[in-house]
Amino acid sequence: MLAARPVEFSLLLPTEAIWVRGDAARLEQIFVNLLTNAAKYTEAGGLVRMTVSRDGEDAVVQVADNGVGIPADLLPKVFDLFTQVDGSLSRSQGGLGIGLALVRTLVELHGGRVIASSGGAGEGSEFTVKLPALQTSKDQAPATTMKSPPPPERPRRVLVVEDNVDSGDSLSMLLRLYGHKVLLARSGQTALEIAAWFRPDIVLLDIGLPGMNGFTVAERMRENPDLAGATLCALTAYTPSQADKLRPENNCFDHHFVKPLGLDALLELLKRPSRN
Repeated sequence: MLAARPVEFSLLLPTEAIWVRGDAARLEQIFVNLLTNAAKYTEAGGLVRMTVSRDGEDAVVQVADNGVGIPADLLPKVFDLFTQVDGSLSRSQGGLGIGLALVRTLVELHGGRVIASSGGAGEGSEFTVKLPALQTSKDQAPATTMKSPPPPERPRRVLVVEDNVDSGDSLSMLLRLYGHKVLLARSGQTALEIAAWFRPDIVLLDIGLPGMNGFTVAERMRENPDLAGATLCALTAYTPSQADKLRPENNCFDHHFVKPLGLDALLELLKRPSRN
């Protein structure tokens, strides 16, 4: 992806290996997400830099770019769900939000933390991941582990309806990490077909789907008596007042969430009882 842009990539590694205890696949996912975002939001001819170092008890990985940057008002929300979206009801959204929410969750499950910084729009951005470092060598390193989130009191069947590939995949994976059974639909028609046999407890339904938008999908679901107990949640990029103007009179949603959406709010929703 970096080569295709094309974007110059710089990698600086320490002279000695730094060991951490972690899940290799999830650690790879953290840094692939950060590098993918850096490549996506850096113009051709730009620079992406990845640096690995040690700072006291921490292993530190920094991914920096000189791309579009992060506006000051967005920076505090950058790790929330759906922090950037397309403004059109009929088109798919793009943006940083889901991937970075997953990054933060995976880093924290490894006992670490991730920090975002930027000089503002057009000033590039930098993401710093700090993980507890081990003193051991490769031969002595313990088996790779990742702390798992506590299992939910009530595992739910969740249908995610999201046409943006990155957002849909990442949100589904995030919910599975927290112990829920999740299926993903890329379109309204597919969502209706899956819901008919999956019988979800909760449907997280993006309003801005191509073709059949989220309002139409919700109406069709409410027509199916087998889905009477499903909690339908609209995910929208619009402000509450804008969303009110878009909603049909026979509104079928139980909840409306304006993006960005905090992970805590989503997990709290999953704790609530079903519609009936």
